[in-house]
Amino acid sequence: MSLRRFFVMLYAVAATQLLMTQVVFAMGGDSDSTQVSPAASSEFAQGKKQIESKDWQGAIQSFTTVVRREPKNADAFNYLGYASRQLGNYDKAFGYYNQALSINPNHRGANEYIGEAYLKTGNLAKAEEHLSRLDDICTFGCAEYTMLKRAVSDYKQKNS
Repeated sequence: MSLRRFFVMLYAVAATQLLMTQVVFAMGGDSDSTQVSPAASSEFAQGKKQIESKDWQGAIQSFTTVVRREPKNADAFNYLGYASRQLGNYDKAFGYYNQALSINPNHRGANEYIGEAYLKTGNLAKAEEHLSRLDDICTFGCAEYTMLKRAVSDYKQKNS
């Protein structure tokens, strides 16, 4: 096999893996530094199930329990923001997202979701700030960047 063909194949494999990463939607939990204690882990798992089943109030209760036990759990604050946003409570959602970002400014999920919340409240400039932040965080791209970029593009089309 020629060296050129090897690099073409290597590039194709890397591009395929990157594309697959873009397609997978991780529901916003991505904090490498967050460790859930055994006491909070069952509540965290329950909250994720409630998010998946769109039980927003249940998710808020579960993740509130988690953050009481784990006040530095950026993922739990992010999920609290997500559930609050789904209920239309943007003030609370922004508070939770900002708490997640104060714990971990590079939290991809919180940056995506707060950007989407800003779009829901008509603040394109703030959404684009978080899109730019994700562009910096996701050197080779990530699903959160792709999702927010699509949401910003859709917002611009609808409001032009």
